[in-house]
Amino acid sequence: MKANVAQLPRLDRVISCLQQSIDVGGPLPDLDALAAIAHYSPFHFHRVYRALTGETIGRTVQRLRVVKALQRLAHSDASVTEIALLAGYDTPQALARVLRDTVDASASELRMDPQRMANSIEQLSRPLPLAEQTAPLSVEVITLEPFEVVALRAQGAFDDLDAVFGELFGWAAEQGLVEQLQQLIGMPLGDHRELPADELLFDCALAFDAELPALPASLQRQVLGGGRMARLRHVGSYSLLEDATDQLLRDWLPGSGHALRDAPLHYHFLDDPEDVPEAILRADIYVPLAAG
Repeated sequence: MKANVAQLPRLDRVISCLQQSIDVGGPLPDLDALAAIAHYSPFHFHRVYRALTGETIGRTVQRLRVVKALQRLAHSDASVTEIALLAGYDTPQALARVLRDTVDASASELRMDPQRMANSIEQLSRPLPLAEQTAPLSVEVITLEPFEVVALRAQGAFDDLDAVFGELFGWAAEQGLVEQLQQLIGMPLGDHRELPADELLFDCALAFDAELPALPASLQRQVLGGGRMARLRHVGSYSLLEDATDQLLRDWLPGSGHALRDAPLHYHFLDDPEDVPEAILRADIYVPLAAG
């Protein structure tokens, strides 16, 4: 993880800014402001932050609010209601639920056990340690020519994407395009690890070596690629693609000399989960890089 050392001051500035807002009970800075503080592109900031810290911005805010509430419980005689409101919770019941979920104790139990209080503050004052990367990632930097895809937007659980690709295949078969099919593409518009299924958006897409007919309203043309890309081959469950993307951003990008470009990343699915065992499924992850 040595390549990440240079990134830590940038992230520390973000966390410090969030901490200051929570301390004074002010509004939290938005993602664009936090990205500017860290000198990252707003387009990729949320994803990069999670990859480098192991938690989302929302989780950091929740953790810092709990720490602030615990510190006030430990060092003041203020009521739990006052402390809850100062830490950004609407009610003392909301704080009670968070304390139960995070440290499995109530405010009164913690006040009666100073050592447990101190241990909880220490534990929550920093993100969980990231797992060490045991082997170097094999990342290629390539130039990808732009290509057109036919996309269908899915909303729902990541595990249900097969049905959406099935709908796309059905359209391609009706148009006589199956023999010209070149690639199966996925474009994540959210992270299935942190979003509820009903909020998760994902563009399923097919690329063809043929002129495309007029598309129905449910489908759209998109142009992908164009420019420098980092490409990482993922082998294993497709549900772990976000984890593999985190590894690229955390373990390869900081020491690579490259910067991210404001363009969407995409996955190229190389195998069909219905035909290939999950453990050996292959997909290429393409992350856009700025011109060097």
